[in-house]
Amino acid sequence: MQAIDTYYFLGIGGIGMSALARYFVAKGFRVMGYDRTSSPLTQSLEAEGIVVQYDDCLDKVQELDVATTVVVRTPAVPQDMALYVWLREQGFTILKRAEVLGLITRQQQALCVAGTHGKTTTSTILAHILHSSHIGTNAFLGGIANNYDTNLLLDAKSNYVVVEADEFDRSFHHLTPYISIITSMDPDHLDIYGTEEAYNESFAHYASLVQEALVVKKNIASRLSPLDSSPYRLFTYAVDEQADFFADNIRVEEGHIYFDFHTPDTQYPISNIHLGVPVWVNIENSVAAMAVAWLVGATEEELRQGVSSFAGVFRRFNIHLNTPQITYIDDYAHHPQELAATIESVRRLYPDRYVIGVFQPHLFSRTRDFADAFAEVLSQLDEVALLPIYPAREQPIEGVNSEWLMDKIHTKRALVLPAILPKYLRERVKNCLAANRQVVVITMGAGDIDRQVNEITHKLTYKIL
Repeated sequence: MQAIDTYYFLGIGGIGMSALARYFVAKGFRVMGYDRTSSPLTQSLEAEGIVVQYDDCLDKVQELDVATTVVVRTPAVPQDMALYVWLREQGFTILKRAEVLGLITRQQQALCVAGTHGKTTTSTILAHILHSSHIGTNAFLGGIANNYDTNLLLDAKSNYVVVEADEFDRSFHHLTPYISIITSMDPDHLDIYGTEEAYNESFAHYASLVQEALVVKKNIASRLSPLDSSPYRLFTYAVDEQADFFADNIRVEEGHIYFDFHTPDTQYPISNIHLGVPVWVNIENSVAAMAVAWLVGATEEELRQGVSSFAGVFRRFNIHLNTPQITYIDDYAHHPQELAATIESVRRLYPDRYVIGVFQPHLFSRTRDFADAFAEVLSQLDEVALLPIYPAREQPIEGVNSEWLMDKIHTKRALVLPAILPKYLRERVKNCLAANRQVVVITMGAGDIDRQVNEITHKLTYKIL
């Protein structure tokens, strides 16, 4: 691969793909790519000098040299897409994103974060702690870090690289983790795995790839206990219960969360750690991240400062409006357990407020497989606005739609089209305020609901207050 001078990305607008594209630009390669639609992320790539095309016209790729170009693709690209078919027929070297990331992890000591949920925030907290410490790190993140406004961190002096280990399509099997965190193992992507057993086996295989240490949430540790031949050390982490690494003495003071952090080798905890983003689930995410940072040599003060100064990840419990009457939060939650964590955080932070949740289901198969769990969690809200299912890579499944899901929900609910969502929320919030109710609005989902955030914020700010 020494003769390679160009990387062409199929699906360059994906969060993981864009980080790799930026990496190769930083390394001096020519980078180009395709994505289906323009987005703020592709626009930022174009502003950085990357050529992005939004149709499958062959004009731009016909100039590429087969011998000096590597094509990187996301599994979401259809096999019959004209551009992909042509590149295959011409004999281009085509690698999955995970294969390229795997090559990079074999060149450095990879600190990987896997799990059904929590991996993006946990990996970003870990990267921020290390980046702001004497250790330093490189990082490929699954979200835009608010501290840096990017999903890629580079540090030529550090041999560590933080990587989000994605289980979709068994991508994380291509990685070589030096140390890994596993945050959760709730079944997901059953369109790929078929059964919960196959999903668990995939994580077990991933764990076998770890070289030095595996840091696992305590309630799943028994499912990943190392064999006698396993090379890594196993550590557990928890919140409000004993583990190798754990948090206790948790308290909320004037909207801020504080806790004490315990490690295996210290008699006294690191006390009064201030959580920079006051989301309840971020306590355990921070404990996991601090555990790995501690294992690679971060000091107590670096741990404390890193967690306190962490500013969050784009679309992970981002608070866009916060007044005594109205709070508006946007979150990427798209699995029942993630929705539950988001709603729990809202209820803890705003215990007396009326909560309106907006949910855009992501994938027909996920909606079908977890419909009852989605309905149970969404029923904990005071009212729900459901958007149509975002299909992403899938074709519709007969009988699976938002109307079908809505019938299972046992709280006030409505089906709302995206085009009228901001106006709908404005009217619902106005009605609540007229009844002297303070309100929290949460938008949740992994599709394109984030395109509505600015307009919703505008409608709730300037049309009401």
